[in-house]
Amino acid sequence: MVLKDMEEIRRKADCLRSAEEVDAALSRIARQITERLSGTDPVAFCIMNGGLFVTGKLVDKLPFALELDYLHATRYGAELSGGELLWKVKPERSLKGRTVLLVDDILDEGVTLAEITRYCLDEGAAAVYSAVLVDKIHDRKAPGAKADFVGLEVEDRFLFGCGMDIGGYWRNLPALYAMKEHR
Repeated sequence: MVLKDMEEIRRKADCLRSAEEVDAALSRIARQITERLSGTDPVAFCIMNGGLFVTGKLVDKLPFALELDYLHATRYGAELSGGELLWKVKPERSLKGRTVLLVDDILDEGVTLAEITRYCLDEGAAAVYSAVLVDKIHDRKAPGAKADFVGLEVEDRFLFGCGMDIGGYWRNLPALYAMKEHR
């Protein structure tokens, strides 16, 4: 796709949640995370690439000490559908006895989040929590796939903005968009 196509996609897309609604959702889950994790000496992991936007907006709303790191595991890359999990960067720090907070943009089917959670527990984490901006509503979730902290629930459409991309573009949008439905 070329830049001209990207501009056209955004112009035709439906804005599902405004930047103000996204910020309010992040503030709400920040309060919930603070209530649950404050004082637990957590390490928060940004799940790259989608989690970058959400993590950046979320951590400045958390008023307690935490360590911040990243990991990179993906099932999508620049594709529109998921495949096998590919670890690009695993956590380098010891997780033994730690409280872990995984931060990502979206819980779609939940396979990636479930595998990362299992990895953290296998590495000795005392507890693993997950925070996502968006939980997509559908019946294709992996068994037990659930985020502990959810900002927004949205319909099952192809989303972009707020860390989610289309063809590698538009992660930077502060509002949440969906591709037009083809009828």
